[in-house]
Amino acid sequence: MTIKEVSEQLGITQDTLRYYEKVGMIPPVTRTEGGIRDYQEEDIGWVKLATCMRSAGLPVKVMIDYLNLYQQGDSTIEARCELLKEQREKLLEQRRQIEKTLEKLNYKIAKYEIAVETGKLTWDKN
Repeated sequence: MTIKEVSEQLGITQDTLRYYEKVGMIPPVTRTEGGIRDYQEEDIGWVKLATCMRSAGLPVKVMIDYLNLYQQGDSTIEARCELLKEQREKLLEQRRQIEKTLEKLNYKIAKYEIAVETGKLTWDKN
């Protein structure tokens, strides 16, 4: 697949695809004899992983570290697993914080909805 086709299929820009490759978030993409990117299924798999991780807020450095470990072979399986576990824990903590914030927002919204119905607030105005 061309970079244009991958960009359209995955909904990310061609610049983003080039950036992922340039900084080492994905392995070098397969090229034609003329040097044009020719994305294979494995290349697309790496792009999907990178976009998934980035959309979850994982730092670029983590993806680079993961790829470097992957490229070193099976001797790094344990290290890759640990890296992913650390990122999972960070994401879980972010989720806990988001849930706590949502609870606060839901509380405030409920109070405002009551205020809309009754015409007065029943708690402090923060």
